[in-house]
Amino acid sequence: MQERIEWDSLAAGLRDAIGEQVGQITAARTLSQGMNSALAAVLETSSGQVFVKGIRTDHSGVVAQQREATINPYVQPLAPALLWRLDDAEGWDVLAFEFVEGHHPNYSPGSTDLLAVLAAVDTLAALPVPDLPLKDARQRWRGYLDDAEAELLGGETLLHTDYNPDNILITADGTARMVDWAWPTRGAAWIDPCCLALRLIAAGHTAAQAEQLVSRTRAWASAPRTAVGVFARANVDMWTDIATSDPQPWKQQMADAARQWADGLLASA
Repeated sequence: MQERIEWDSLAAGLRDAIGEQVGQITAARTLSQGMNSALAAVLETSSGQVFVKGIRTDHSGVVAQQREATINPYVQPLAPALLWRLDDAEGWDVLAFEFVEGHHPNYSPGSTDLLAVLAAVDTLAALPVPDLPLKDARQRWRGYLDDAEAELLGGETLLHTDYNPDNILITADGTARMVDWAWPTRGAAWIDPCCLALRLIAAGHTAAQAEQLVSRTRAWASAPRTAVGVFARANVDMWTDIATSDPQPWKQQMADAARQWADGLLASA
């Protein structure tokens, strides 16, 4: 997790470099959401608002930010448009996006935000997979599966895979926009509904309720029950490892959600 740096605490050279791109900056608001960027701010400029995020070029997370910049042209308008990039400004990699006004969705049972998120999952699944060196789902979860199990995750659908509500914005017209594309992945279409189901369980849904909701996505119809069970068990191991190495409450909550889902699948088998 990156420690967030206030705009006014950035080196003057970096602020000047960003100012050369956006014009006169009249105000800056640092955002608290998100975990991977040291810089995350909304800038008020003479031509409107711009969202900027950045990370030091010597930080390992810069690779994920580079992936986000590369995938952006292929995931619009689902994702806010990338306006420009500074790949080495005073030792920083900085991305600037169109500013999208909206709120992060409430994933709790009964939330009116859920249908918009489900619609976004369908929109993404319908996009063509770009000819880019994307992550492959079989490789991403290979450490928790044997070779035959990993092959069940293969496919030709573009996936987001991180449905943390901080990565979704619900706009005034009720549309969900997806941000933070650090892990664009090629794989089976049903993986994204599964990733969302885990977040729904962590937010208070039962496993059955979460599955009932994600079953409204077109991709869920292609989900073999055996493959879903394999993926659920892999997520138990993955999130247990994550929570063990860094026992933040939200990570423990995700590990608990994964176990709840896998246990429910086993009981219904």
